[in-house]
Amino acid sequence: MIPKVFREVIDLGDGREISIETGKLAKQAHGSVVVQSGKCMLLCTVVSNYKQSDVDFLPLTVDYREKFAAAGRYPGGFFKREARPSDGEVLTMRLVDRVLRPLFPKDYHSETQVMIQLMSHDPEVMPDAMAGLAASAAIQLSDFPFECPISEVRVGRINGEFIINPSFAQLEESDIDMVIGASADSVMMVEGEMKEISEEEMTEAIKFAHEAIKVQCEAQVRLAEAFGKKEVREYEPEREDEELEKKVHDLTYDKVYAIAKAGSAKHERTAAFEAIKEEVIASFSEEEQEEYGSLISKYFYKAEKAAVRDLTLNEGLRLDGRKTNEIRPIWCEVDYLPSTHGSSIFTRGETQALATVTLGTSRDSNQIDMPSHEGEERFYLHYNFPPFSTGEARPIRGTSRREVGHGNLAQRALKGMVPDDCPYTVRVVSEVLESNGSSSMATVCAGTMALMDAGVQLKKPVSGIAMGLITDTESGKYAVLSDILGDEDHLGDMDFKVTGTADGITACQMDIKVKGLSYEILVNALKQARDGRLHILGKLTDTIAAPNPEVKPHSPKMVTRVIPNEFIGALIGPGGKVIQELQKETDTTIVINEDPVTEEGIVEILGTDKNGIDAVLAKIDSLMFKPEVGSVYEVKVIKMLDFGAVVEYTEAPGNEVLLHVSELAWERTENVSDVVNMGDVFDVKYFGIDPRTRKEKVSRKALLPKPEGFKERPPRDDKRRDDRRNNDRNRDRKPRRD
Repeated sequence: MIPKVFREVIDLGDGREISIETGKLAKQAHGSVVVQSGKCMLLCTVVSNYKQSDVDFLPLTVDYREKFAAAGRYPGGFFKREARPSDGEVLTMRLVDRVLRPLFPKDYHSETQVMIQLMSHDPEVMPDAMAGLAASAAIQLSDFPFECPISEVRVGRINGEFIINPSFAQLEESDIDMVIGASADSVMMVEGEMKEISEEEMTEAIKFAHEAIKVQCEAQVRLAEAFGKKEVREYEPEREDEELEKKVHDLTYDKVYAIAKAGSAKHERTAAFEAIKEEVIASFSEEEQEEYGSLISKYFYKAEKAAVRDLTLNEGLRLDGRKTNEIRPIWCEVDYLPSTHGSSIFTRGETQALATVTLGTSRDSNQIDMPSHEGEERFYLHYNFPPFSTGEARPIRGTSRREVGHGNLAQRALKGMVPDDCPYTVRVVSEVLESNGSSSMATVCAGTMALMDAGVQLKKPVSGIAMGLITDTESGKYAVLSDILGDEDHLGDMDFKVTGTADGITACQMDIKVKGLSYEILVNALKQARDGRLHILGKLTDTIAAPNPEVKPHSPKMVTRVIPNEFIGALIGPGGKVIQELQKETDTTIVINEDPVTEEGIVEILGTDKNGIDAVLAKIDSLMFKPEVGSVYEVKVIKMLDFGAVVEYTEAPGNEVLLHVSELAWERTENVSDVVNMGDVFDVKYFGIDPRTRKEKVSRKALLPKPEGFKERPPRDDKRRDDRRNNDRNRDRKPRRD
């Protein structure tokens, strides 16, 4: 039976379209759509169990995978099968998850899975920009309890003009790369990188994206109506008890408010809150505790959140005693680790990051091999968040999605400030040693100082700050919090991280939890963030004002030399023999790449010893040495032969030529050693290729005065000689008579 297909088309306004289709594929899923733009096709399926899980959170899994067959390619490596997700796929999963998760009911705990797959790739379309649209459209066709449709778009700006979902090529020209997630009513998520734009420009980009998202949300509603919107499933909600909630609130609120107002450190505050919780629980009988245990804890945290928020809104005070715009104490240090190429410590309050920098060649670049994107990164940053940083003991099972996301944010913040002509591949690693509020922004600050300590000539230093927002819709009050604590991250209505130089924003990440946040509040929050960034930036530059002019003595020095392609083979040698021996002799690393534009060889020489690098450069100069006809060169005898001497150009060691015995002196030379000996240094004149011997010709006698009365032997008649040889050959071929 031919399936009935339902389809909606979204016009992007410049000849491009996005279509949403359902009814053809994956019909056993609770919802499935195919989203297409150009030749790019995403299949998204959603499934949610009908039985509630025995947990107190939503077990939502968002999975995004790019199939290599979509681009007509094989997976790399030994096993020709897609394996663990790449960092790029993980980042897309996070973008979608952050917008979807808040729209499920808080008491919906059924295991839910969203799977998005790239089935067909178009080089002109970036598929991650449509992943959020695909996920939301599939959910709209399901019976899940979900608040409203959402979508995500990428925004770029070329020559001052905003563009929705730019291509890879357009993004190269853009000074903004932002992904915005929103519903028709509210912006919910922002993430991206920029080239030092202002707060107002960033806000304009968000507004532009939101208008496009509204159109995509309307298309999802039309598709669901045409398909036949299902009734929302019934599920067992969490138990509620208003009387119990009021009792817990009355027992908790004032005590928490007083402790919060006292402004204590994290561990003291946590212990005090825990003591209040134990008192509250102890006020109930054992039977009540057994029956209402989970509810008591739930209502306690609800009262705790209300008390802390009210303290900030009413008195402008925070958990650690700071005012809303106050930054925690900061101390910094550089060159802490003696063996690394660059290092720094950044400590802000109870958050600490130790950053290291390693310098390498292009061979050390981070290779990106995805169906939608191939390339390499010459600057990359890795972020590690061990459990001891928060005083916990838990198993470590590989790099978490959070570590990938936080590292990517810090990398995007810094990479625009690494100069284009930096010869090195640069790897930054951030080890988070303490965490109580935005270790990713501490990573940006530590990374900036470590790069400058390593001698990487950053265009400008970069700092970052994490901000929070608390609002009261009834009273209209709101408070923007600078440099938020971990606790404030959870209890606020918005947390956003902003990085930048003194001249503008370089990266941002926002999660907005309150509906209908006004752009006025957003701009005010961004401006307060700028003040905080500049304060922190001052602390960084007080520690290290500018990049070190040179790399450290033990760090590798990089020299780049361009050579014509014709000399690459000689430098490599048969089977790589020449380059391997040269690296071993000079203790250097030599990498040869071809410039696709000029088609010349780019030789990277990396070594800690300047003499070794100089030796490699001398070898390259020697290989590229081309004597000019008529010029005089100094040579050294390196081998004696019966018919001449092999000499080496002193300005190009290893470049040899034969000095024939007839060119040693004007007089007849019986023995070569009568004129020159091993190690002798003298001048010769270069005559180019001898047409008779087809070999290079140099002469010592050409630079000597001709003896008086000297008579040169007449040149041989080559024609008579050749005729004589031919006659001899013909005579030998005549048959003999018996």
